[in-house]
Amino acid sequence: MERAAVFDVDGTLVDTNHLHVTTWWEAFRQAGHRVPMHAIHRAVGLASTDLIAHLLGEDRDTDQDAGLSAAHKALYGQYFDRLPALPGGGDLLRRLAGDGWKVVLATSAGGAELGALRRAIDADDAIGATASADDVSAGKPAPEPVEHALELAGVPAERSVFVGDTVWDMRAGSRAGVRCVGVLCGGLPRADLEEAGARAVYADPADLLASLHGSPFA
Repeated sequence: MERAAVFDVDGTLVDTNHLHVTTWWEAFRQAGHRVPMHAIHRAVGLASTDLIAHLLGEDRDTDQDAGLSAAHKALYGQYFDRLPALPGGGDLLRRLAGDGWKVVLATSAGGAELGALRRAIDADDAIGATASADDVSAGKPAPEPVEHALELAGVPAERSVFVGDTVWDMRAGSRAGVRCVGVLCGGLPRADLEEAGARAVYADPADLLASLHGSPFA
């Protein structure tokens, strides 16, 4: 029977979360907002508009949203040519694809950013499809990104595993009915991931690869 391995990208396969924190912090600073970096860190993984709403509140001046998103995109774009893959990320995807899993990425990135992330992972031969935020009406923690990834794979939720690094990932996967695996390389505590729905938690992709036989992928 076909099986799907769905992966978040930022903080899960590529070490970008702290770059996002720094560039969002600077985008907010330029617009006159003082937002603590620890708060931004916990919001990383949300789509841009949702992240801004989460941090500035629903009563903010929404006319600033597009400018904030554009500033973050421009600042983060400076790193596209040197985004660092996390240990074992590409090897994990190739191993799962070799074992018969359909590998799908579920990410809020698109365009040049997605291209930079895929170059960092360097495993295009193992990636069957990509579900981006542009393909759905609601981003994580809504289940739509994971559900769309499953549609692309043509595999039901009960035969799928979703790997991510944030509580938004775990909530999205749980709502989509898939088994969720957390990784700590995004910088969030194990307890937060487990509370949000992670059935197992590993240090990073390399740790998950070394532990596959005892993992939800077994």
